[in-house]
Amino acid sequence: MSLADQAPIAGADSAIRAALKESCSMIAPTWPLDKLIAVNPFWELRHLPAEDVAARLAALGRSRAVAPAALHAGNAAQPISDQQLAAAAGAQGVDTSAGELREAARRTDAPSHWHNISDLLDSERDRQHEMAWGDEIIHQLSQFCARVFQRGGELHEGGEPGRLYDLWLTALRMDRGIPILMGTPRLATQFEALPDTAEELLETAAAELALDAESASLYAHALLLDINGWASWIAYLEWQQALAGGTQNLMSDLLAMRMAWDLAIWRYLKANDEFAARRLDRLWKHQLATGAQLITEHAQQQQADWAWQRAAEATYQANLHQHLRSWVRPEQEERPMLQAVFCIDVRSEVMRRHLEAQHGRIQTIGFAGFFGLPIAYQPAGSSYQRPQLPGLLAPGLTVTETADSDAPARTNGKARWDALTESPPAMFALVEATGPLYAAKLLKESFFPAPGKNPVNGLNMGRSLSLQRDGQPLPAAERITLAHNILSAMGLTRQFAPVVLLTGHGSSSRNNPHAAGLDCGACGGQTGELNARVLASLLNDEQVRRGLSARDIRIPADTRFVAALHDTTTDEIHCYSDEPLPPLASRWLEDAGAAARAERAPSLDIKPGSRRKTDAAIRRRARDWSQLRPEWGLANNAAFIAAPRQRTQGFDLQGRTFLHDYDWQQDPDFSILELIMTAPMVVAQWINAQYNASVTDNQRYGSGNKLLHNVVGGNIGVFEGNGGDLRIGLPHQSVHNGRDWMHTPLRLSAYLQAPAEAIARIYKAHANVAQLVDNDWLYLFRLSDTGEPIERLYQDQWTIVPAEHR
Repeated sequence: MSLADQAPIAGADSAIRAALKESCSMIAPTWPLDKLIAVNPFWELRHLPAEDVAARLAALGRSRAVAPAALHAGNAAQPISDQQLAAAAGAQGVDTSAGELREAARRTDAPSHWHNISDLLDSERDRQHEMAWGDEIIHQLSQFCARVFQRGGELHEGGEPGRLYDLWLTALRMDRGIPILMGTPRLATQFEALPDTAEELLETAAAELALDAESASLYAHALLLDINGWASWIAYLEWQQALAGGTQNLMSDLLAMRMAWDLAIWRYLKANDEFAARRLDRLWKHQLATGAQLITEHAQQQQADWAWQRAAEATYQANLHQHLRSWVRPEQEERPMLQAVFCIDVRSEVMRRHLEAQHGRIQTIGFAGFFGLPIAYQPAGSSYQRPQLPGLLAPGLTVTETADSDAPARTNGKARWDALTESPPAMFALVEATGPLYAAKLLKESFFPAPGKNPVNGLNMGRSLSLQRDGQPLPAAERITLAHNILSAMGLTRQFAPVVLLTGHGSSSRNNPHAAGLDCGACGGQTGELNARVLASLLNDEQVRRGLSARDIRIPADTRFVAALHDTTTDEIHCYSDEPLPPLASRWLEDAGAAARAERAPSLDIKPGSRRKTDAAIRRRARDWSQLRPEWGLANNAAFIAAPRQRTQGFDLQGRTFLHDYDWQQDPDFSILELIMTAPMVVAQWINAQYNASVTDNQRYGSGNKLLHNVVGGNIGVFEGNGGDLRIGLPHQSVHNGRDWMHTPLRLSAYLQAPAEAIARIYKAHANVAQLVDNDWLYLFRLSDTGEPIERLYQDQWTIVPAEHR
């Protein structure tokens, strides 16, 4: 009896259904290009140990979730000692010497991996003369998804369960080209015989392919990894539905579509080639019996990789600890002349350091770039809404502006044309449609480049911004409470400078589908300009200030809050105010920007030169439509620190650290600490994991070569070339300079200066935080008020990090 003739064991149906459902929850979302934020691609597996996840993904999807040992062994910028290697192996419980680990870094062998039905058939096909099943399956599914999910497509905003599968099956049965292309003329008969619903398909396939609960889990996960890009898009649609309080179940439809392909070709072979069917049956039977063993083999093979990973992280941490041990709380300082609140983004660390160096009475503050405003932006006269807050959250308020009566026409017309004309030159349809006009545009952009612009940001916003809930202006009492909570979370409650800059950040680049990924992730992949302007307007309001005074936050009459934007590509700070800044403050900003540009120039291959030449070269890159690397974004991020700024002030943290100001003595109930640990720290981990994965596996978790990108569905994502799976993550050029990796994949090291009891309580209360810590997705350290000791929280235990830790 063949496996195809066997029925599942009695009582296994519910277990199989549960296994399939669980597999559908293992894919992390990807955000659209116009709202692009960094995402941990392993987020939905955070409940499992990182090492187990890496082994599972390697076995099932040929994916890399841990850097190969050779990457860390060859990193000349951070050499790793034999002592660190031995200590890392010991921490894993592996009896391996440093010499053996160095030898392992030179090996390239790898265990076998899981094969889906299509993979097993492809091993028998003549790849020089025949189309691979795997390639055709992914091409057909991907092109179909691009059509139905694009703007104006049937499922642009998702749909009811079963709808995706129904549309796909109808399209598949109408496609007469596939049997011809694959040389299988009777294949169409198998398409017609497929079950009409996704639920029936999954039940039928589980029976015919003889799946039990364990093999169903492995097989379903492997199938979704086959088309991980579109699975990630569907996970995004389901994420948005969940934020809105609804549910969607599109992932099981996608799984059914991918499994239907395997079932169809399995049946085709059985009906048309008995000898080949028997061989496939044997191979599949062996596959089902050895799936778990494959994962174990990959886990064993990756032990050396993890030892090198731990050693690289310990080496980085040891250097950072030397700085963090030396702090002593300073005495009360006199009133600052200038205060500037920056996003915790690692690029802000460089600018903050250089701005503080301009004068001893300049104070900078690190805070999440959306400034605690739970808002979405809706241009006046438009139905379009854009979230301006982290992807983990749903907006509770709307911001719009008072605009003139022709605002709807300006908004819609400008957005449509700008979205079209800002498309890459690779979009041949536009070039063909506009002909010489577009050729002239390309010539103009080559010789007289203009600054890049976002269609929505490019609108002439009115001066007056309105905070609304459900279409009604936010009452004064709620505006006062909002302002009070934000200032308290910032720690900005006692001392105010005459000028307080609220500095969001954004980037400037041309011809860059991933441009939003360089903007503020805390603002939902947008610039922080709007959030800064809203908060400045709120805090400059006299009624709000009177309300704050009644709550013991007294803002001096001479204090002015000014909205500003840090352009991270050019390191310029643009201010939005009716009144100019004091000349001295303007000069400080200009000089700090020049110093930051000079620091970044070598990483951009800009030769040392005068300030004028360096500034011009960096600005030119930002306007160059052919520039693949306008800036390095958050590359090389490695640490998150929530502590008073004095703890890190004066140290060159090399633009690798997320800096969040926090003083636990001003947080009596530790509600701010809880917010930091559950929001900014988690967002930083998402960013860190995305950059890591884009290095360790750019094929699956990165988007490949920017030169080959074509935008899909208006804003969904990109194809690399004209087909294949939807590409997610960072382009190769965002993490590699053509010679070397610009990001070293280290797991995030998070440091909190707060009492151990408070940290532990929050860690225990929030499953997400405990999972990230205990399953080795990030390191969590505690900084004491006096510099010693530094402690690590892991598995509900505090351990002191030895001072000699190197």
